Amino acid sequence: MQFSILELGRVREGSDRRAALDEARDLARLAESLGYERFWVAEHHNMPTVTTAATSIVIAHIAAGTSKIRVGAGGIMLPNHAPYIIAEQFGTLETLFPGRIDLGLGRAPGTDQVTLRALRRDPQNAEYFPQDVQELQAYLAPVQPGQRIEAVPGSGTEVPLWILGSSLFGAHLAAELGLPYGFASHFAPQMLDQAIEVYRARFKPSKQAQKPYVLVGVNIIAAPTDEEARFLATSQQISFVDLFRGTRRLTQPPIDDIESYWTPQEKMQASNMLQVSIVGSPDTVKRGIEALSERTRADELMVVSDIFDPQLRRRSIEIIADVAGLKAPENV
Repeated sequence: MQFSILELGRVREGSDRRAALDEARDLARLAESLGYERFWVAEHHNMPTVTTAATSIVIAHIAAGTSKIRVGAGGIMLPNHAPYIIAEQFGTLETLFPGRIDLGLGRAPGTDQVTLRALRRDPQNAEYFPQDVQELQAYLAPVQPGQRIEAVPGSGTEVPLWILGSSLFGAHLAAELGLPYGFASHFAPQMLDQAIEVYRARFKPSKQAQKPYVLVGVNIIAAPTDEEARFLATSQQISFVDLFRGTRRLTQPPIDDIESYWTPQEKMQASNMLQVSIVGSPDTVKRGIEALSERTRADELMVVSDIFDPQLRRRSIEIIADVAGLKAPENV
């Protein structure tokens, strides 16, 4: 099983946006040296703590700071964009960093309805997601005789596409198109098992993929002890509660007593969203990974290790790599 990392470029309280982007790049370098497979960033808008809205630009920043690890979008929210523009952007990335770029595609807007209007996008665009995926795929394919619209760069790059989602819709589409499928169980775990089952049962081989490939999102907070890991995990829990409350602030440091921060209803909401989480010592993390692997038979785990202190976050990534038995690539 492969291991990868999902990044939002979070801005910490007391830090700034440039530091967040550079910390993301530095974490990718560490992940590369430890043997992680890929490093993805996600498109979100109008969130003060998230710096990955201009996703293709952030990917370029990270890819330029690394040499071997695959870098990509986890994902681009395709209804926010014209497929032709995304083909140009990711064709450019593939031209600059050949063989290292992934393009995960989501159907959600990655923001609220007010911001969606600021993006000048119609909420109904999501209904055309399957057609848009195929249009994008065509722009990235070799140019056909008589083709009048070409993505330059883009045509012939055949950047690998992934379908990302948290419902059965994405599972059906990924299976129909013969594309790898990533499930966002790190924040929307409710339909994880059913979606994987549907995807595998209905998968049709394609030029890109001859068999199903399942990627599962998982929150992992690793520390030397269970107690410290639970303490560090409160930063992520606070961020979810702030989201429920509509509180706009930066990522907060961990606190000693999360029970004093959230209400019983907020605790239930956050706990439901964070069901697919592994928080603890190396032994706890090892058992959690084994259980999730047995449950899903995933080909790859996409790790979210949301920790306030960048050094402790790096330590968490190192512990996970050690537990997973990852091996450093040569010449990095």
